[in-house]
Amino acid sequence: MPEIQRLDSREPTFWTDLDRLLAWESVADHGVRAIVDEILAAVRGEGDAAVLRYTAQFDRLQRSRVAELEIAPVRMQAALEAIPPVQRQALETAAARIRRYAEAQSLQGWQIEDPDGTVLGQRVTPLDSVGLYVPGGKAAYPSSVLMNAIPAKVAGVPLLVMVVPAPDGVLNDLVLAAAAIAGVDRAFTVGGAQAVAALAYGTETIPAVDKIVGPGNIFVAAAKREVFGTVGIDMIAGPSEILVICDGLTDPAWIAADLFSQAEHDEQAQSILVSPDRDFLDRVAVAMDRLLEDMPRAAIIRTSLQHRGALIHVQDLDQAIEVANRIAPEHLELSVADPQALLEAGLRHAGAIFLGRYTSEAVGDYCAGPNHVLPTSRTARFSSPLGVYDFQKRSSLIQCSAEGAATLGQTASVLARGEGLVAHARSAEMRGE
Repeated sequence: MPEIQRLDSREPTFWTDLDRLLAWESVADHGVRAIVDEILAAVRGEGDAAVLRYTAQFDRLQRSRVAELEIAPVRMQAALEAIPPVQRQALETAAARIRRYAEAQSLQGWQIEDPDGTVLGQRVTPLDSVGLYVPGGKAAYPSSVLMNAIPAKVAGVPLLVMVVPAPDGVLNDLVLAAAAIAGVDRAFTVGGAQAVAALAYGTETIPAVDKIVGPGNIFVAAAKREVFGTVGIDMIAGPSEILVICDGLTDPAWIAADLFSQAEHDEQAQSILVSPDRDFLDRVAVAMDRLLEDMPRAAIIRTSLQHRGALIHVQDLDQAIEVANRIAPEHLELSVADPQALLEAGLRHAGAIFLGRYTSEAVGDYCAGPNHVLPTSRTARFSSPLGVYDFQKRSSLIQCSAEGAATLGQTASVLARGEGLVAHARSAEMRGE
């Protein structure tokens, strides 16, 4: 049986033990940051030459020009046509659902008018350009392409640039097919911190963008953190997380599989089950022991559960809500008889909430429609899932009528003189004189 911590809310050290379980060291130690800083400086100063050098060093991909690293749209379309029909259908179904959900998120501009004719409002416009980082190599994440690219396109972003490492020149057709479906405009076989630097600063061949989104390894995450301010970023993501609240009446094997679905991501992923039924926790543990034998990534799952997993016994579902708000998980499953009632009973913090026994977190990862780019490491207390709004910006609109200029100018004058800013005051007063 995979070793997993047992916590009991009745123990005096429970909350301290829970906080210790949740603790995770954020990205990048000093060694990683030093390497990333060197790469960022080189790409910023040398452009294409540095990109070529690091691509040869890290991906064993020798090219004489960065233009040779660009993936032509025809290549992406060819990948879409080459994959098995069942895979193409799955990608297109997922894309349609993600697009429909994204279209409901689009922000709209608005205006209000004062009685004197002064108009106030907000204008919503898309970002000019966005860079999408996609992990490469042995891993293939076409779902991440769809989840990041489609909301950007729904928002109206005219230039979407994808970067994806291709170690030894190997590209994944599913990733390219997803890029074709999602509407990626340009793509380059560049990865790592050098790809982030190229997108942030621009090179002779790779255009600079306004925002960088998408997951990556620790070097990518550290690079995104360093370039923030020069460009926007989506978030600094930590390990994947799932919290399941169960009343004890769901099939234990379903819950075990749900916990595994996050644990198999990597050894730092976190899977937690909370229930007021102590016997149910035992049954889930037995189910995990049985199911683990059939998991190709059993070693990763075992390590994840041992280091960061937990089965938590609480007094009742009200206390389960308290625990959930403390954890603020990336994914929260409410596997109970009345999930809507539990949702409305005080749950405040979660990236995505999955309601009912039949809703696995896995459908959210791929095809339900809502975005799977979610806040981790308790940042759901103040952050939200990636959405169309992350690819739009808002500008305030102010248009004073003559009467409004006099009235507002007098108020502004009083406040400006109170702050000792006489030029501000005179600027406001003149239009009312």
